[in-house]
Amino acid sequence: MKYISTRGDAAPRGFSEILLEGLAPDGGLYLPTHYPKIDTATLARWRDLTYAELAFEILALYIADIPHADLKRLVSQTYTEQVFGTREITPLKKLEDGLYLEALSNGPTLAFKDMAMQLLGALFEYELARRGQTLNILGATSGDTGSAAEYAMRGKQGVKVFMLSPHGRMSPFQQAQMFSLQDANIHNIAVEGVFDDCQDIVKAVSNDLAFKRRWKIGTVNSINWARLLAQVVYYFAGYFQATKNNDERVSFAVPSGNFGNICAGHVARMMGLPIERLVLATNENNVLDEFFRTGTYRARGSAETHETSSPSMDISKASNFERFVFDLLGRDAARTRALFADELAKTGRFTLTREEFARIAEYGFVSGSSTHADRLATIRDTAQRCGTVIDTHTADGLKVAREHRDAGVPMIVLETALPAKFSATIVEALGREPERPAALQGIERLPKRFEVMRVDAQAVKDYIARHG
Repeated sequence: MKYISTRGDAAPRGFSEILLEGLAPDGGLYLPTHYPKIDTATLARWRDLTYAELAFEILALYIADIPHADLKRLVSQTYTEQVFGTREITPLKKLEDGLYLEALSNGPTLAFKDMAMQLLGALFEYELARRGQTLNILGATSGDTGSAAEYAMRGKQGVKVFMLSPHGRMSPFQQAQMFSLQDANIHNIAVEGVFDDCQDIVKAVSNDLAFKRRWKIGTVNSINWARLLAQVVYYFAGYFQATKNNDERVSFAVPSGNFGNICAGHVARMMGLPIERLVLATNENNVLDEFFRTGTYRARGSAETHETSSPSMDISKASNFERFVFDLLGRDAARTRALFADELAKTGRFTLTREEFARIAEYGFVSGSSTHADRLATIRDTAQRCGTVIDTHTADGLKVAREHRDAGVPMIVLETALPAKFSATIVEALGREPERPAALQGIERLPKRFEVMRVDAQAVKDYIARHG
């Protein structure tokens, strides 16, 4: 299996090369040259595997340059009951007939990002040791990616993390998870802007090829294919738990800001997993919902990006979205480059042709949005009727899921985080604090270590040069 760029750089690269590289040299995102097709016999064989065994089978289809014995060991050491709390790793919880939550938030930082980041940390350490190299990871977070990356990379040999986050725009719990880490290889930078400003800085630094190569810059955001690939696994795991045989179809509802989580579902569907619908849910920052309804992708500036009670989705430029558009356009790299590198970069928007927009139905996508009032109502209703407390982002997903259910087709809502991370809204909805693990009691009172910085890519480069 080799990898190419969405913007036309067709030089085939192996998995280990793109693992450490992040963005392609032409500014595009890496995708495999093709998606392996899973036949019915393979799907039947996978049904009874453990999560770690399933993860190995899927990853092995895409990773040709890590010996399978080593890959199996890394996967087995990552997806354990000790780390994720249950034997199933991502157990389903039934809310009502045909409607399920898939628990993705049992990892160290209580968010779905752990599902991929724990493996990414192991892969980075393995590959850097194999090459005798070091890596400076530069990332942007709207809340959960940062803590998941830092907990996965803390203490790892040969790795330093430089994580950008929007100053004052995460929940107190999210801030404390990141800023309380005292590990020498972890560097938190609070940017005086919104998440999209942080993401733009990461892309600007990554596109400075001379700086990137000198300081060995890598990424952990969903622009890194390895992270998205790891997320494909839990779609298969959820399907097997919700069905009795492989003749059944299911739908998935996914809270989405940067499009990485649901893009993994798109990959699973392209591989042949029987997915009826991929239901994309946004909050008030509804750029992606607008696209799937109209065919126009209109990125918002900082002033138009709302600060909401589901802050990890306060994103108005979905950096991972380009992968889906590339597939939607029949893998036409020139057209993809024209939309993203030319139209979007110059005008802040692009619109598909009528023929291009019509193809979206072939990929199973539907969408909807949710407001603060919707979140409160969904959290209350789910607690009262189902006895389950959900976080704000999962509430967005559940609200939109209910709008797109099909009779006889199970709907699986991907849980985003544990409600403890967003206690203020849970208190507003239910009048009580959500439960939190004993080890995280009082985390907000721990000493914090972070640097506040203006929106300036050069200032971030200078910081990396001093500490890298």
